[in-house]
Amino acid sequence: MNARNIAVYGGGILFGLGLAWSGMTRPEIVLSFLRLDDLGLIFVMGGAAVVTFFAINVVPKFMKAPALGGAFRPRVSVLTRNTLIGAAIFGTGWGISGQCPGSAVASLGTGNWPIIVGLAFMFLGAYLRGRFIRDGN
Repeated sequence: MNARNIAVYGGGILFGLGLAWSGMTRPEIVLSFLRLDDLGLIFVMGGAAVVTFFAINVVPKFMKAPALGGAFRPRVSVLTRNTLIGAAIFGTGWGISGQCPGSAVASLGTGNWPIIVGLAFMFLGAYLRGRFIRDGN
């Protein structure tokens, strides 16, 4: 196992533990947040946004190249019709199930076995998108 795989594996474990500790693996907590009944998860999302901001905007200024290889380069994002449709589908699924892909996988570690149905549909949606929309827009 190389350093990149170890970093990805470690990051995934840290991410999953953070989701479990914050309650984001429990659909009832997420749905309570989405109904604006319990805003505790705003701190989880805000913390993630702050860490991401520093990782993208500050850390590269102090390093010549990423620690695990490659190069720093700006990410170009384009708002398209497919992006809006995908966001609507993602938001609808999140609102119905109380789970996004990351928290759904992490919730398997907490014994939430019924989420396998939701994960199957997430994979099906990703497959269908890749199969029928190839242009990336």
